[in-house]
Amino acid sequence: MNNLIAWVLDRSAKGVSATLLLRLMSGSIFLWEGILKFVYTNQGVGRFTKLGFPYPAETAHFIAVLEIVGGILLILGYRSRLVSLIFVGEMIVAILTTKIALYLGTSPLPLPPSPPQAGIWAFLHEVRTDFSLLITCLFIALNGAGPFSVDARSPKEESYKIEVPV
Repeated sequence: MNNLIAWVLDRSAKGVSATLLLRLMSGSIFLWEGILKFVYTNQGVGRFTKLGFPYPAETAHFIAVLEIVGGILLILGYRSRLVSLIFVGEMIVAILTTKIALYLGTSPLPLPPSPPQAGIWAFLHEVRTDFSLLITCLFIALNGAGPFSVDARSPKEESYKIEVPV
């Protein structure tokens, strides 16, 4: 218990603590969103059908499995950079297919329950979760899973590190 308290109070550990928290947050959100796509068909197959995706059932199930498995991998911190890059791509597709149409007022999905229902403010309100996940996953992809992860225990971690000049 003393080690935990010392770790929490140690100013030098705050950055690595933040990486752990970002991984836990984003991984958990992807995990339960993937589960929801199976439990509530309107969130999975129904949503992809309304958006006009080809093979909406297969697409929904693929994305659901990706989010469940990827969410667990992010929580554990295993292959976090690869998983995060996949999720960055998913969030870009989600924003382009669902939020841009909301901005233009042409969304096939139900409109937000209260004003604004279209335009820039509706877009900014509805994009907040996707954008937060995109930026969080981009951070993990660039910085790695941190020391409290399976990746940190793997000797292969160094082989795919991305050096970003600051």
